[in-house]
Amino acid sequence: MKLFSRITGTGSYLPPRRLSNADLAAELATQGIETSDDWIVERTGIRARHFAAPEVCSSDLGLEAARLALQAAGVQAQEIDLIIVATSTPDMVFPSTACILQDKLGANGCPAFDVQAVCSGFIYALSIADAMIKTGAASKALVIGAEVFSRILNFKDRTTCVLFGDGAGAVVLEASDTPGILASDLHADGKHVGILCVPGHVSGGNVLGQPLLQMDGQAVFKLAVGVLDAAARATLAKAGKTAADIDWLIPHQANLRIMQSSARKLKLPMDKVIVTVDQHGNTSAASIPLALDAGVRSGKVKPGELLLLEGVGGGFTWGAVLLNL
Repeated sequence: MKLFSRITGTGSYLPPRRLSNADLAAELATQGIETSDDWIVERTGIRARHFAAPEVCSSDLGLEAARLALQAAGVQAQEIDLIIVATSTPDMVFPSTACILQDKLGANGCPAFDVQAVCSGFIYALSIADAMIKTGAASKALVIGAEVFSRILNFKDRTTCVLFGDGAGAVVLEASDTPGILASDLHADGKHVGILCVPGHVSGGNVLGQPLLQMDGQAVFKLAVGVLDAAARATLAKAGKTAADIDWLIPHQANLRIMQSSARKLKLPMDKVIVTVDQHGNTSAASIPLALDAGVRSGKVKPGELLLLEGVGGGFTWGAVLLNL
């Protein structure tokens, strides 16, 4: 019998501290940095974001999202036989955030590892889990995107610090005899490293380089729109589907204008796009599972519908996944 994988539960978690654009503008003003709600909304569509408390790590956020996904799937933590965490803001240099989360969850023993593909991380992680289930290497996987991007923001750069937030999203992916994930398409091109990066590292106990996020916004926008459309069309073609078949587009929540451009290229109305960037900001690897869970729990996204998930991030990495929920 041919094995497939299906999402059987979703979950998400946002840290309690919510900053509206006005709140953030007031904080930045104390450092002599000027911005406003109008300036941020006009350029990004973002109205608020959540920041984690100093003692809270990516594994803590991911743990809460994972528990909700397990509850939705009716699966016990001890039944999980694969854990993949997509993150660019790990708890430690090592061990992996997945191993730390595994212990907190009480799912000890199964393989657990991190995936680093920045904002495309969840797409990469979901594709890896799907492949492992299809080969019989796993039967119940926990796939998580978790980030504390507030830790790597330069709050003297208003063009980047207003964009990002913290949060986590998770799905339970289970083996099935009916297709769930239909196709995926993954890519990377390292020649674009410089337009979005955190060019710092630890050596001899010291931070070398610049440990804060740097971005060329115009270059990112131009690249993102093109590669997202190509990945979306390639994924649809692999599954023998067209854009007209899509019930919901659930893109990486980076910038409302990028999302609008993606929908327009696929000839999809915005009422078929799940949008959470206005309330969450860009939560990197967490943004797609956060948006998916928001869609499911609001009742918009229903079982049996066809979903196209797509993401693009530093590296540059990009990809898409087409699935029946």
